[in-house]
Amino acid sequence: MLNLKPIALVGGTVVCAVGFLLFIPLITELIYQTESWQSYAVPILLYLIVGGSLVITNRNVKLKISTKEAFIITVLSWILLAFLSAVPFIYTKVNLSVVDALFESMSGITTTGSTVINNLDYLPKGILIWRAMLQWLGGIGIIVIALFILPFLRVGGMQLFHLEGDDPYEKFLPKISSVISKIVALYVLLTLFLIVLYFSYGMDFFDALAHSFTTISTGGFSTHDQSFAYFQNNSILFIAIIFMIIGSLPFLVIAQTGINNVFATIKDHQVRIFLLILFVSIFIIYLFAEVYIDGNFFEKLISISFNTISIISGTGYVSENFESWGNYASVLFLILMFIGGCAGSTTGGLKVFRFQILLKYLNLHLKKMLQPHAVIASYFNNKSIPESTYESVMSFFFLYIFTFASSALLLSFSGLDFLTCISAAASAISNVGPGLGEIIGPEGNYSSLSDYSKTILTATMFLGRLEMLTILILFLPSFWKN
Repeated sequence: MLNLKPIALVGGTVVCAVGFLLFIPLITELIYQTESWQSYAVPILLYLIVGGSLVITNRNVKLKISTKEAFIITVLSWILLAFLSAVPFIYTKVNLSVVDALFESMSGITTTGSTVINNLDYLPKGILIWRAMLQWLGGIGIIVIALFILPFLRVGGMQLFHLEGDDPYEKFLPKISSVISKIVALYVLLTLFLIVLYFSYGMDFFDALAHSFTTISTGGFSTHDQSFAYFQNNSILFIAIIFMIIGSLPFLVIAQTGINNVFATIKDHQVRIFLLILFVSIFIIYLFAEVYIDGNFFEKLISISFNTISIISGTGYVSENFESWGNYASVLFLILMFIGGCAGSTTGGLKVFRFQILLKYLNLHLKKMLQPHAVIASYFNNKSIPESTYESVMSFFFLYIFTFASSALLLSFSGLDFLTCISAAASAISNVGPGLGEIIGPEGNYSSLSDYSKTILTATMFLGRLEMLTILILFLPSFWKN
């Protein structure tokens, strides 16, 4: 029997949390002395009353939940967060439609970075900091889900990252709470350090704060229409490169790295492959694109590195129009969108470890063709890979490509050109942000798309962020049977 009380408790907590967080843009508007602060007062009051009521009436409930309830809580929390966070975009001076507001909100909490807002430079500071905060929260949220929920639910091979000794039905064991605390503390410390660096090298404090939120979360929302091209500062680009790379690495491994094991992060198999893919991509693009970029060797390298890590990490910042670098650069960037970063990071995409698992499976299959009766073991990070993991990863790959193709096909019905349909679908499912082409390329945004297209992309972003299986399982009739 489905226990609704834990679901109501978590839902009420999410509603209350959004209500409290809305004080930050409200205070920001008061600091900058604008009238926009009034737009936050009613949602704050409403959220705290409704959320508080749910929390109070269910406060004594034990959070011992089943796998079925874990699926529902995960999906419901994300949907609630998206809808509640969309309200400020409707009632502030941004004055977005419901569809646009939900698109912007979903793009924020999924750390996609696609936007329908023009003239960012002239918007009230409160809504700009709200956009940045959504990505920062989405970044830490997806790390927690990837490390402590998806492994239990056996989604897309994530069971490889199941912690030793934890219990899938007891979500708040001391060990798990301790690990989450370390990761959150690391996330906060990195953000604070990044604020100091951005401010020290030329950003004003507000820009440093907002861009720190959206860099470490690999989100990509900027406070300027030109994104990082606005600053014209290679030092800032270099800092962003370092922290986008950090955001692409598994935070659990980073948190476990200490003085006694300084190289623990580099020893992780998927980290090494991710860095190899990144450096090879930068080298290839530099080899062919450096003639299209102004500046000396260092400036060209910084520009290419910045835009490459921005795409593969799903951040979506731009420092210049990379479509002018030649068709091969656009094709490579489209491929990098699908690859993404490491599991347990803030990035989107298929994740590097899944490609590693598939290659291991291919190798295993070829060996068994030669020796059908041989027993051959495969390992990932010194852990044996069970057959169920191969099946899970292959199912995920199929579903990922099927969802991408379906999204692109549905977009084509709105009359968009082929490149826009393909790149928009790839960008949305991989949570990257910018696409390719004149409409949604590095110098455009999604504001001119129809409400139909925005709705398709909103759903695709949601599916991509929660790794599809988490959502689609809810549509199985057998899921709801006792």
